[in-house]
Amino acid sequence: MSGPSPAAIEVLPAHSGERAALDNLFQLYIHDFSEFWANRPEGELTDDGRFEPYPDLDAYWREADRVPLLLRLDGRLVGFALINAVGHGGGPVDRNMAEFFVARKHRRGGLGTAAARAVFSGHPDVLDTEELDVASPDWNGPVIRFRIGPSSPSAPSAAGRP
Repeated sequence: MSGPSPAAIEVLPAHSGERAALDNLFQLYIHDFSEFWANRPEGELTDDGRFEPYPDLDAYWREADRVPLLLRLDGRLVGFALINAVGHGGGPVDRNMAEFFVARKHRRGGLGTAAARAVFSGHPDVLDTEELDVASPDWNGPVIRFRIGPSSPSAPSAAGRP
């Protein structure tokens, strides 16, 4: 079975009116990460049964170097990406893929790969991808190929996962 075509994936800027959708997606994102945070303070539920909100998400609509993106497949929301200018090590960079998430239903079929390619194509200055976690199984493949493969950083052309 082949994955979704890159043309079917939409990567669109999230408007401030879509902030609630991004907040909801972050609950799923944090839930996915929480299994890696045993014996750590991160990922604890609050008294209302939700995880803590993403710190200063509003900055993505206030600051020009932050870009909130929503991922859609056939018009349906399937994930998000956040781009900023702070490297995973804390230092400044031109652009950084701060967060990337694809809902579990849409993983392992190539959607994450297609979405990552679309983000990189639309933001070729995103270069700091070195300390990414494993919340999305589709994410690891394109990033590794993007960082060490034969294609240039501004035009990733890695094949999907084997």
